[in-house]
Amino acid sequence: MRTGVWLVGARGSVATTSMVGALALRAGLAEPTGCVTELPELRGPALPSFADLVFGGHDVVATPLPKRAEALAAAGVLPGRVVDALAGELAEVEAALRPAPTGGSPAERVAAVARDLSEFRHRHALDRVVVVNVSATEPAPEPHPAHHDLAALRGALAGPAEVLPPSSRYAYAAFTAGCPYVDFTPSTGARLPALAALAEERGLPYAGHDGKTGETLVKSVLAPMFAMRHLAVRSWSGVNLLGGGDGATLAEPAANAAKVASKQRVLGETLGYVPEGDTRIDHVAELGDFKTAWDLVTFAGFLGTGMRLEFTWHGCDSALAAPLVLDLARLTAAAHAAGRTGPLTELAFFFKDGIDAPTHALAEQWTLLREFVAGLHAGAGR
Repeated sequence: MRTGVWLVGARGSVATTSMVGALALRAGLAEPTGCVTELPELRGPALPSFADLVFGGHDVVATPLPKRAEALAAAGVLPGRVVDALAGELAEVEAALRPAPTGGSPAERVAAVARDLSEFRHRHALDRVVVVNVSATEPAPEPHPAHHDLAALRGALAGPAEVLPPSSRYAYAAFTAGCPYVDFTPSTGARLPALAALAEERGLPYAGHDGKTGETLVKSVLAPMFAMRHLAVRSWSGVNLLGGGDGATLAEPAANAAKVASKQRVLGETLGYVPEGDTRIDHVAELGDFKTAWDLVTFAGFLGTGMRLEFTWHGCDSALAAPLVLDLARLTAAAHAAGRTGPLTELAFFFKDGIDAPTHALAEQWTLLREFVAGLHAGAGR
């Protein structure tokens, strides 16, 4: 099943690491560490292989992909020997990347993206293309009446006003071109009623949003523990220090607020109440593509005895996110092949704030994911 993976933000750290990783796996230069779909419980015939994945994408940045990979190798994110060995393959992928459309009306930019997606699918004889948004985090958009009605949205896009944020324009273009859409960021993406209606009209699945790679991953394990042991969480405070482009983007208050809201939702949903405390995100350029999170949890046990838990998470954001991007592309492609439409709620395992997520507890999400993938494999074997 030849599957295109079209990355929005294709020259960013996460996208570059994803593409280098997939090429390295295909060439036998790396192990699939971090790829959930390579676990025995999920591996099977419904998923496209890494050799079946063909990459393309849009970006506002013009730096060639091989140069971005070299820079990430110099920063300690990618192995230099792997980047050197894949120089030819990276140059081929570079030829499939396109500049993000600018100018013209919103409808014209949407049409340009849809045209690039269709040309990519036909040029490479692909069975399907999955669009994955790994671009910079956006501020939450101002509400607009057209967000709730597909006919009104179609009419509004023809005018000069910006009625959709960029992530939602990409979702609209993806659905128009017959492509499933995945939002790995906390941006709005397909999370608007009008876009849900468009996905339903075109018979397409979508998933998101905000990949769960660090502090929130730990929260989704620890919060159910407190709930199941009937311990009262009094406060939960976290400080996140980020470098790189993501950290610089999140230094902007509106983008920061969108990210924090996504990160905090797991506690209220899992505990049934919101403890005191907040999550703070600070940009520390020196950290580069790495991030550190420190959390302090205070809780009460039997007879009100006060206790505390502290943890520190230090990781490489791109190395944590990239295998999940590949997982999501493979799973979404398989869901599309199986005829699934609408939000893929079973993929909440991968997200901080999964669309229509039935639970935020990681163990329960894992069970739902396994059952979902087992169904895909059963259908593929018929």
